[in-house]
Formats: sequence, C-alpha cells, structure tokens
Amino acid sequence: MPQPLTVLCLASYLKGGLFLEECHRQGCHVILVTEEKLGNEAWPRHAIDEFFMMPDLARQPDITYAVSYLARSRTIDRIIALDDYDVETAAALREHLRLPGMGISAARLFRDKLAMRVQARAQGVAVPDFVHALNDSRLADFMQRVPPPWVLKPRSEAGSMGIKKVHSAEQVWGLLEALGDRRSYYLLEQFVAGDVYHVDSLVWDGAVVFAATQRYGQPPMSVYQGGGVFVTSTLAYGSDEERAALAINQSVLAALGMVRGVTHAEFIR
Repeated sequence: MPQPLTVLCLASYLKGGLFLEECHRQGCHVILVTEEKLGNEAWPRHAIDEFFMMPDLARQPDITYAVSYLARSRTIDRIIALDDYDVETAAALREHLRLPGMGISAARLFRDKLAMRVQARAQGVAVPDFVHALNDSRLADFMQRVPPPWVLKPRSEAGSMGIKKVHSAEQVWGLLEALGDRRSYYLLEQFVAGDVYHVDSLVWDGAVVFAATQRYGQPPMSVYQGGGVFVTSTLAYGSDEERAALAINQSVLAALGMVRGVTHAEFIR
C-alpha cells in the first residue's frame, strides 16, 4: 500500500490555510514550519500533523539545518511555499534535498525583479527600460538616456514595498549612497504611467488552466505610498481588455519558463 505524501509547508505569514486543509483532506502528512511570532495564530491545526517554529525562516543555514534534521526521520516528498517571501527558501531547500519542483534559478525568475526583467526582455516581452543598480557608468548612461521620473525597486520585495519614485540623478545617487552594500539588491527602472492590470493563473505542464483578469482602481504604488482605497475589479469576460491581458500573461509565463504553479503578474497599459 503506497505511503501518503509528506508535504512540508513554509509560512512566514499567516497564509495557506485552505491549502493545508486540502492536503489533509487528500491524505497527506502535513508539516508546517512557521515563525515563532505566528505560533498562536489561527492555523487550521486539525489539518496539520506536525507544527514547528523558527525565529526566521529566511535565515541560512539555520533553515537548511532544521529541515535536513527533520528529513533524518521523515521522508519529505514536497516542499511548498505558502507566501511570496518563502518561494526562494523553498526552492533552495528542494535543491539541497533533491526534491521535485522549482529550483532556485527558476524561482528567481518569479521573485527577483531584475532576473525576471532580463529574461522577459531577452524573450521579446515588452518591459520598461531598466538597469541594475550596480555599475556607476551604466547607471549614469541610463539616467542620461531615459528621462525621469524613475523608480528604484528592491529586487525581492513583494508588491510595491520599498519602491521609491525619483526625479533626478542627484536623488538617485543619494539613495544609492544610503543603501551602501545593499545597492546591488536594487534596480532602477523607467516610470511608466498607465492603468495597471493583474492576472492570477494556475499553470500545469506549461499550460494556463485557469486565469482571472483584473484592473486596479489606482496603481498599487500610489495607494501604498500615498494612501487611499485599494480596489480591483474583474474585467468583462470576452472583452478586448481581457483578451489582451490573457495574451500577454501567456507570453510572460512562457518566457519565464513556468511549468507548474500559481502566478500573479502585473501589466501596465
């Protein structure tokens, strides 16, 4: 008789409750590893067979040591990230334990804003002009060639967190000086005004099997930094807007090499 799959889930935020319950319903042995500050949150405990906490899931090599220690006495079949911030950690653990699923290089195309832009542009996808916030001469050339405003973006934050809109080269150099050795974790990008759309997809064997298209009431960065009500509305089924959003979403997922997973992509029109 086949043994049930053992699924280890990483959660640095309170997320993924329905996923945990579905794994439990399908007979999986569910292990949740979360952070100590979330220990008393409303997790679906009935669906979790083993519950572990750590101070910081992203801290290496601690998380690798911890999961490897669990694997001494358990056959872990899958590692799942329940939050954006856990995607790269889960990918690194899969590679370390040689488990199925997305590895670190593939995962960075969906988390690292610089990596995804380099790959998308190489595959012919339209992206705003950008430069890695690393080499001084390339940064200077970019700021001479591309008119302001620009946006200085952290490569691995979620949503609009940490993004700064800048209007002059002096402002850029000042921000980079303040970042110090952290500047290589940023990129500078052309600011493009327009309506912002998002497409959420389920992908299986390279095919989009489900996609929902929406338009934000205001650009997320405007709401995040300036306040207001965060609103999104579903596009009319069969409309030109929906078809255009679905088409570019398919192009981006193909360019980034998504095989299986759940995606959230944003587009400017």
